[in-house]
Amino acid sequence: MQKVIHWFRQDLRLDDNPALFDAACHGKVLPVYILDDTHAGVYFMGAASRWWLHHALLALDGSLQGHLRVYRGNPADILLAMAKDNGVHRVYWNRCYEPWQIKRDKAIKKLLEAHHIEVKSYNGFLLWEPLEVLKQDGTPYKVFTPYYRNGCLTPPRAAISKPLPCVWDDANHSTAINDLKLLSTITFQDSFKNHWQVGAAAAHQRLDAFVSEGLKGYKEGRNFPYKSQVSKLSPYLHFGQLSPHYVWYRLQCSKGLGYDEDVDHFCSELGWREFAYYLLYYFPNLPKQNLNPKFDTFPWSQAYTSLTCWQSGQTGIPIVDAGMRQLLQTGYIHNRVRMIVASFLVKNLRLHWHHGERWFWDHLVDADLANNSASWQWVAGCGADAAPYFRIFNPVTQGQKFDPMGTYTREFVPELRNIPDEYLFNPWEAPENMLHRAGITLGKDYPRPIVDLKQSRHEALEAFAVLKRTSL
Repeated sequence: MQKVIHWFRQDLRLDDNPALFDAACHGKVLPVYILDDTHAGVYFMGAASRWWLHHALLALDGSLQGHLRVYRGNPADILLAMAKDNGVHRVYWNRCYEPWQIKRDKAIKKLLEAHHIEVKSYNGFLLWEPLEVLKQDGTPYKVFTPYYRNGCLTPPRAAISKPLPCVWDDANHSTAINDLKLLSTITFQDSFKNHWQVGAAAAHQRLDAFVSEGLKGYKEGRNFPYKSQVSKLSPYLHFGQLSPHYVWYRLQCSKGLGYDEDVDHFCSELGWREFAYYLLYYFPNLPKQNLNPKFDTFPWSQAYTSLTCWQSGQTGIPIVDAGMRQLLQTGYIHNRVRMIVASFLVKNLRLHWHHGERWFWDHLVDADLANNSASWQWVAGCGADAAPYFRIFNPVTQGQKFDPMGTYTREFVPELRNIPDEYLFNPWEAPENMLHRAGITLGKDYPRPIVDLKQSRHEALEAFAVLKRTSL
């Protein structure tokens, strides 16, 4: 049998893996993973993502009966050397869509083909390829609704089966997964293992749990951080331990059970994931540059002491601190709370969205260049189909509305557990005798607010008004 290299990237699974399936049809498969920090530049994986990747590779190697070969370095050099050493004439992979990956992969394909090695790539990561969805004039969409309604409601391809039986081949001179040194010494990762199981099998278990327990009522329930109507599938999708095609059709099987609206809404959330990658594909400077250039002159604050308070969950604004502490403890933030903490950073503190994007990049287990960049631009008001800058979340009323019993907030800000619900989200307004009974001295047991919400809102709107006038 011929030997075929399958290069694993963001497809760390066996089922519905089109490149792996085709490779298995053509010979003995040499399964390879290469950690490439060089080409990524400033967007090499953050610490939380590396923690996830470490455990994902261990799980994948188990699925491959110990045959996964891992390397660190330049994929072009490694793949070419492997092909020559093992008599390989075919290399297969599933496409990645970050700008640096596209540039690198084109160069690798050209190099391998120059050495008479066939390269085949497949779509195993997105429901719809960016090139497949364009307006009638051939230009890309910049607004989600027409993008999704006009281009993305054609059913995606069906999921394909696992390549069985499959013959794995061994390569020499690979390194051990531990030698990749993905595990950081940063202590925030110590608690991750209490919140996540990593691997393709765990991904399917999480999907099963969501469909049975969280899908019904998802459309409204997803806004409440203490409820179970969240999927928590994003890290599995990002690392390709779960195929979006499989998720899509698994959700479609739930139609007709009385909650079709919830199914459709979840599928539209998959559409937002697609839209983020679509924007990154057509606007590769999305992580760095405002899509709306008028924000290039916005008067951002330089008060970086406030940034440190935000990062550590010590702003004195309970729902904001709960979200930021959830991030540090679990590598994840509930989506509604992500919007709240992001709005607080870019509007109440008026700090550039780049600061939030970079912090999330390093601390989220589902850190994703496309989604992270597009979401921060959306909140800041400078992105595609963005929320207007003057839409400023009030973290007090947001907490009262979406965490009315304080379940979520008290979990991550336990020092406020004895504060009555009436003042949980605004303890600075509570009477002193009430604070005393709750065992709280503001400024000692819990911070005073680092910013006045009303005044900071006014200043943000003034800054935006000046920006509008000067950009006319």
